[in-house]
Amino acid sequence: MIRSFFLLIISLSSLYSSKAYQADIIDDLSSYFKAGNAKEIAKNFASTIELIIVDEEDVYSKAQGEQILRDFFVKHPPVKTSVFHKINNSPNYRFGVVILNTSKETFRVSITMKKFNSSFLITELRIEPAKD
Repeated sequence: MIRSFFLLIISLSSLYSSKAYQADIIDDLSSYFKAGNAKEIAKNFASTIELIIVDEEDVYSKAQGEQILRDFFVKHPPVKTSVFHKINNSPNYRFGVVILNTSKETFRVSITMKKFNSSFLITELRIEPAKD
């Protein structure tokens, strides 16, 4: 009896922590953008990613996407970020908008994620100048 109660508590806590992680993925990505950490952001890329940065758009591999993002951060060093909007109530989809302030200008970062197996991966990343 105690053993089954213990197993129930463990399984419920793992469900809770999984949902908490999924709900906070946009917040985590926002902090990676603030740090200019292309490597951590790319860990969340799907095997191919549609990357739209300012006026350039294409589909890239995970490694290519990381390099392009790294180049973006070199040209536009991040200063601060804030989560502007997020949708995290769908079991198979996440979406977030992060405002990225850099040393030169402000960008609007749109992040589209889809569920693959048990985790959410970025399928589209759009970085465009913020409209005033």
